[in-house]
Amino acid sequence: MPGPEGDISSPRALSLPDALKKLNWEDEFDADGISITEMFKAHNTSLTYNDFNIFPGFIDFAVHAVDLTTHLTKKITIRAPLISSPMDTVTEHEMAITMACHLQLHGGIGIIHANFPTPADQANEVSKVKRYKQGFIISPQCIKSDDSVLDLFEIKQKFGFTGTPVTDTGKVGGKLLGLVTSRDIDFIKESRYKTTKISEVMVPRDRLITGGEELELPDAYNILEKEKKGKLPIVNANDELVALIARTDLKKSRDFPQSSYDKKGQLMVGAAINTRENSKKTVELLVEAGVDVLIIDSSNGASAYQVKLLKWIKETYSQVEVIAGNVVTMKQAKLLIDSGADALRIGMGSGSICITQEVMAVGRAQGSAVFQVARYARSRGVPVIADGGIRDVGYITKAISLGASTVMMGGLLAGTNEAPGEYFWGPNGLRLKKYRGMGSIDAMEAHSTSQDRYFTSDDAIKVAQGVTATMRDRGTCHKFLPYLIRGIQHGFQDIGVRSLNELHSKVYDGTIKFELRSQNAQLEGGVHSLHSYEKPMY
Repeated sequence: MPGPEGDISSPRALSLPDALKKLNWEDEFDADGISITEMFKAHNTSLTYNDFNIFPGFIDFAVHAVDLTTHLTKKITIRAPLISSPMDTVTEHEMAITMACHLQLHGGIGIIHANFPTPADQANEVSKVKRYKQGFIISPQCIKSDDSVLDLFEIKQKFGFTGTPVTDTGKVGGKLLGLVTSRDIDFIKESRYKTTKISEVMVPRDRLITGGEELELPDAYNILEKEKKGKLPIVNANDELVALIARTDLKKSRDFPQSSYDKKGQLMVGAAINTRENSKKTVELLVEAGVDVLIIDSSNGASAYQVKLLKWIKETYSQVEVIAGNVVTMKQAKLLIDSGADALRIGMGSGSICITQEVMAVGRAQGSAVFQVARYARSRGVPVIADGGIRDVGYITKAISLGASTVMMGGLLAGTNEAPGEYFWGPNGLRLKKYRGMGSIDAMEAHSTSQDRYFTSDDAIKVAQGVTATMRDRGTCHKFLPYLIRGIQHGFQDIGVRSLNELHSKVYDGTIKFELRSQNAQLEGGVHSLHSYEKPMY
């Protein structure tokens, strides 16, 4: 007799419906979820990242065992699938150095934007990256000896430095006159900030310990350790300041030694170019500066202008890898691969500041674009970059699962310390930074190269394909990028794969399954049903 209600001492046997008795469970296991091919053929509607999820797999390895090494192009390999976008509010030399050098135990790459006053200015940014030696600050903020302590405080408030070189010009390249630190001004009364000159408080040149241009990093660290100094100015034969070494940066370079280096031991860097005839001179300057990869920057890569330029670069500078794009269809991909592209950039209208799809009625949902282009390009041995639509770390994992070898980030990096531009305080008290699309009126009016990207430079009537916006302060990339890396590794671990190659293989053979998400499923997958919450991510 069964026990009374609520009595678990004599549990009833779980009844099994007849329909379940007849099932072949191995077949049911295989039918649970859909393959990537089935997912994109299930509907005629295009899909993007938030429309699907990846099924979890079996975990039998630690998260740090996940290897994120990947191909940027046919010949270039990087240790992390992360690229900073060639936008004038995202990537100049500081971001490019950070992308290649300071991803914890990994290296990505930065692409210098093309929106400079002259091609020589862009080439100079590439040169700064190639000349960079880890731990060496090549553009330290300086001050003049006749500036005031108040000027120094303004510099420190804006840039956060604790040791400032004093030169006769107030810039790098000027004759070194001294060094001023926080301890030199600690006991000066606030009422005297404006009247006290830097020359009165600085440590003069004859009392400074400096290093020459030939100084190697281990020797620099030994000097700082022996002398118990926080900063070491680097000067040339004319006693002009060329760099600054910070003890804190040396500690980082010692703890995180792996970076994206070329064959000469220099950091790798890319640069964007437009498709106009005068871009050939730009290419020449960039190659002389040591650029590793060029991106032909166009909203629609399927153009006679891009094909012509691509073929010319491959014929003239065969040693330089070229990324072509942007494309969203297999036919576009074939055109550029046949013309010599070493990698493709995928995306049209999917970026957070891009309005191409809205204004031009042209483009494609990014998930469908990445899947379709990637599977064709992979059959030709050409890596692809997913460019646009990346809101957070999970979207990076999804983009890679669809076939991307790397992911390009714009908005994710625009609010970081290393992005160009200065912070300002918004009306709501938030610390913000300007972020603009290269197709925005703001960017096009700043420099004609932005118009070239959208084939509008000769047109008196400008049609915006981007907006100007603001991004909330994300802090330094030294913290944000390691968070992204670890987040991707955790995603791979949950899927049950140890590398990009394994992920792609199991996606294409149907081992890894997916599911489409309804609108309610998307809501359920986020934060919900709470009175209030905090969401610190790293």
